[in-house]
Amino acid sequence: MNVRLGIDRLLAEEPPWRRGARLGLLCNHASVGASLEHSRLLLAGRFGGEMRCLFSPQHGFFAEKQDNMVESEHLTDPVTGLPIFSLYGETRRPTESMFERIDVLLVDLQDVGTRVYTFIYTMAYCLEAAARWGKKVVVLDRPNPIGGEAIEGNLLTDRFTSFVGLYPLPMRHGLTIGELALLVNGEFDIGADVAVVTMQGWHRAQYFDETGLHWVFPSPNMPTVQSAVVYPGQVIWEGTNVSEGRGTTLPFELVGAPYWRSGEILAAVKKTELPGCLLRPLAFEPTSGKWAGQSCFGFQLHVTDRRQFLPYRTSLALLQAVMHRYPEDFVYKQPPYEYEYDTLPMDLILGDDRVRRRLEAGEPIAAIERDWQDGLAAFDALRRGYFLY
Repeated sequence: MNVRLGIDRLLAEEPPWRRGARLGLLCNHASVGASLEHSRLLLAGRFGGEMRCLFSPQHGFFAEKQDNMVESEHLTDPVTGLPIFSLYGETRRPTESMFERIDVLLVDLQDVGTRVYTFIYTMAYCLEAAARWGKKVVVLDRPNPIGGEAIEGNLLTDRFTSFVGLYPLPMRHGLTIGELALLVNGEFDIGADVAVVTMQGWHRAQYFDETGLHWVFPSPNMPTVQSAVVYPGQVIWEGTNVSEGRGTTLPFELVGAPYWRSGEILAAVKKTELPGCLLRPLAFEPTSGKWAGQSCFGFQLHVTDRRQFLPYRTSLALLQAVMHRYPEDFVYKQPPYEYEYDTLPMDLILGDDRVRRRLEAGEPIAAIERDWQDGLAAFDALRRGYFLY
């Protein structure tokens, strides 16, 4: 049986709010039902004049904005005529004047299962605003595209909170966006009135391409489910001068730089067990972003067993090899990064500068991993209290 999304279930059932309530929708172009019709049109067909406005996250309503800190403007939807308020432009938090238009905010966003993804924090800011101004939030749930079983990585520490990490989540959190909404609302004193319209037929072991649903890229560099599978590790390259494959047809699956030598790096990472993947040496030339127009040497990550693959470990092993092999060429990106102007972007991405410092000191990846297992186990116990599936 194919998975039924929250949006499709809502259309067939009584809504969890009073009829006649004024509705807003946090969405982007990937917010579609099983038929690929956009959620705003489905909701307008069901609730008519109750739809009052739309809100869009990073990358814009049409997911057309390519990079970090590329802002989008407020728009008028050319199809429905509804105002679209950008929450990645002049503000990242909804204002009181925006929320005055609505009684209920519907959230229909496709998350990617990784701590470093701003959509979940846009939702969190909306939860805070809803609690402040007495609005209800209803999350229309969608699959975690990389499954709901595995979790991986260190928990973010308070010193490194940012718009790419507001809460002590591991890099791979293993929750749906509806479960995340309930967790952050319940555990971090937000106190909003939140309901989740659950999916039907999804189970935690499923990856998105096992659901029978069509993948629609939620952001410009997340074109396939495979991009999402490697993203919990490959996102770390955003904090460096290494290309993470932006400007190619395989963002995040490719990684490299002009100064990399694949054979040397492969020899260095052999000391770390990297299950479920093969690193295939190659050259690529980005058309935009880092090293645009220049030949980069590196790897394509071929995931051979998704349930054994450890994306964060794999990318950390590569990072450590490169920083020690090419100290004259390897460079950390400097601030700003996602509106943080003082903190090293790599520390924001990793969520704890101790991880970076231990990599720099040459500590084995296995030793670094051992020290975050207690925190990861505690998070696992916490998240299970919010499982919906």
